[in-house]
Amino acid sequence: MANNETLKEAKNKKNDEFYTRYTDVEAEMNAYYEYDHDVFRGKTILLPCDDHEWSNFTQYFASNFTRFGLKKLISTSYAKSAGNKQLSLFEKESPFFDEVMHKTHGKLFVVTHDTNNSGRVDTDDIQFKGYLKGDGDFRSEEVTKLRDEADIIITNPPFSLFIDFLTWITEANKKFVILGNQNAIAVKQAFPLIKEKKMWLGYKSLNRDMYFNVTKDYQKWLVENKKEGSAYKVINGEVMGRLASVTWFTNLDHGKRHELLQLDTMNHNLKFNNRLNKKLKNKYNTDTYPKYDNYDAIECPFVDSIPSDYEGIMGVPITFLDKLNPDQFSIEGLAAGNTRQNNFNYNVPYEPIKEDRGGCGVVNGSRVYSRILIKKR
Repeated sequence: MANNETLKEAKNKKNDEFYTRYTDVEAEMNAYYEYDHDVFRGKTILLPCDDHEWSNFTQYFASNFTRFGLKKLISTSYAKSAGNKQLSLFEKESPFFDEVMHKTHGKLFVVTHDTNNSGRVDTDDIQFKGYLKGDGDFRSEEVTKLRDEADIIITNPPFSLFIDFLTWITEANKKFVILGNQNAIAVKQAFPLIKEKKMWLGYKSLNRDMYFNVTKDYQKWLVENKKEGSAYKVINGEVMGRLASVTWFTNLDHGKRHELLQLDTMNHNLKFNNRLNKKLKNKYNTDTYPKYDNYDAIECPFVDSIPSDYEGIMGVPITFLDKLNPDQFSIEGLAAGNTRQNNFNYNVPYEPIKEDRGGCGVVNGSRVYSRILIKKR
């Protein structure tokens, strides 16, 4: 029988074998390009944890190399991923090809110029430069050197290593666009970056699920063990893995980030009052917003319940970050389980009580879900 560590490792590996669709890469990257046509111009982009035959990141940026005005595209693969087991035509026809190293070593692909005199740079100009010394782990010395060379790092990192990957990027002060679980928002390595406007959410809406290419073995497992519409969906005849809580994290600007959130006054209409009463189980008088027992802040359980005429601190759902305009609101803190144990450094009036589990907001003795604490500018 497998021990707990073995089962955990197997679960992490399964969760890491999600490959981003071309349409999702395109929709997200176009949002940055439409906001600033020079965002990628003259830049070296690194796509770690990739494989040009398997990853749509490499395909997309190679296809748009000329349009974006890129300087260089670097793509590295990870030997232990399912994608790396695909033998690419570039690799097979290369003088570097080695059948043993193909299975055990990471690979290096680059795009720099028009290699076939077609008049433009595209996927036909992807060059297989050989095998890495190791398996292509992003934490290795050789991939770290490529990180240091790059201007922007873009990828779907292994979900089980997201925080390690984020730390690896930010310690080098790099621009980035990466996919991760929205639960990472409240993690001590991530939330301070969001609060200090060093990282924010990407263009994709948090309420939109994402579907991913998965391995054939995992497709079979999903069909046999899960219900269609919950864990997977058949798209164009292909079984795609579904993840409801995945979002983009970035420090590249985009237009959605500067849209003003339309606010109502604190005297909301009857429809809103009924909704608030239902949410709060009819415990509170909705003529005034309930205040937390342990924070000097009011509870706003919906994004559309944020009042326009309140000057103090407000607790709002994590999903508010999807609509955060940094010119309209400031982030003051986080009210979530283990917030205080994580030693987040911010000055929000707070009184520890038993029900808060180390940081959650409590209203009339009842703990509420994780909240971002904000203030109107």
